[in-house]
Amino acid sequence: MTIRAICSDVDGTLLNSDRELSQRTIDTVQRLDKNLPVILASARMPSAVRHLQEQLGILHHPMICFNGGYVLLYDDATQEPQVLDTVQIPASVCMEIAQLAQGTSINVSLYQNDVWHAPQDDQWTQREIRHTKVNPTISAIHEVLQEWQAASTGAHKVMCMGAAEEIQRLWEALSPRFGGQLHIYRSNDRYLEIAPKTISKATALELLLKKHYAFGMESVMAFGDNYNDVDLLKAVGLGIAVGNGRDEAKAAAQEVTAPSIEDGVAIAIEKHCLS
Repeated sequence: MTIRAICSDVDGTLLNSDRELSQRTIDTVQRLDKNLPVILASARMPSAVRHLQEQLGILHHPMICFNGGYVLLYDDATQEPQVLDTVQIPASVCMEIAQLAQGTSINVSLYQNDVWHAPQDDQWTQREIRHTKVNPTISAIHEVLQEWQAASTGAHKVMCMGAAEEIQRLWEALSPRFGGQLHIYRSNDRYLEIAPKTISKATALELLLKKHYAFGMESVMAFGDNYNDVDLLKAVGLGIAVGNGRDEAKAAAQEVTAPSIEDGVAIAIEKHCLS
């Protein structure tokens, strides 16, 4: 196949053990033709992806945020984002999620556009600040949701962080109630990420290609490690899982590269695009 675009997950795939881009990854991406789109597809918010784009020298390429719920392309001149697609969880559904978490120590964070509303500055908030290099707005979540309901808007993502047992119980309560309309995804034992079921990284990438490029999914090489990457790895011409990926991601991929902490993405790009 002729690779005409690269799409990569971020956490657990592109970053090293310090949640940073390695120098090899930066150097490898910067050796690519500047017109070859390198599209980062993440559960993160735009600000938490933008600084990675800057390091890689790909500020002129699109990004897929919130697992496909928010697709952006920044204008070269103004650096203002053009929204190519946006799909949200209604405020009324977010309220029910928050109510189910009441009485627990779970941090229910809300994400809309490029704003992160955190309920308090606790260990979970601090952990996310360290991981993503983005600061939240500390907000009374119910007040935010009331404002959103009045404006007929909602969240691109709800993230629940807490002790593994509490997260397990919340997942068990949410799944039968909202499983038909929401992706309720456990990124690890202490994190529950919630997004609209109508979207995925694969649907976002397909829409992006149709709107802005003269080729389809068959010309894309994509990288991932987790459940939310499975559809993407299956849909593209060359899906590659990193060696530390879940078995489901590896099964969906055509190839497995080295683990993320061993520069697996860079190794595969060198092999397929720079050799």
